[in-house]
Amino acid sequence: MLKTIVNTSRAPRPVGPYSQGVRVGNILYISGQIPVSPITGEIIKGDITVETTQCMENILAIVKEAGGDLSSLIKTTIYLKDISQAQAVNQAYQSFFKDINSFPARAMVEVTRLPKDSEIEIEAIAVLPD
Repeated sequence: MLKTIVNTSRAPRPVGPYSQGVRVGNILYISGQIPVSPITGEIIKGDITVETTQCMENILAIVKEAGGDLSSLIKTTIYLKDISQAQAVNQAYQSFFKDINSFPARAMVEVTRLPKDSEIEIEAIAVLPD
């Protein structure tokens, strides 16, 4: 099966040897997104809701570049430096979805460190229209 690399200037440039997304058939694998502004290339610092929002906006930009939208997401994984912030993350995260029936499957785990000493990273998988 043919794989297609998906990159957009509306999401931050990768900070390592990886693509923003890789499409295989109608499945899009989105690399972990940290709260980096695609305009400045700098980490957005603020409370965890601001950082979660930036991660989700980055994911949305990549999904849109591939021809989908947030309803295309089927699975996300959220990595947090402090799992006690899960409730605040959930508030920002759920604001991206119209209702409970549109939530993708998800895992949330606490980790020791993330790239650029970010507080959060979110990766995703989407199913795109044919």
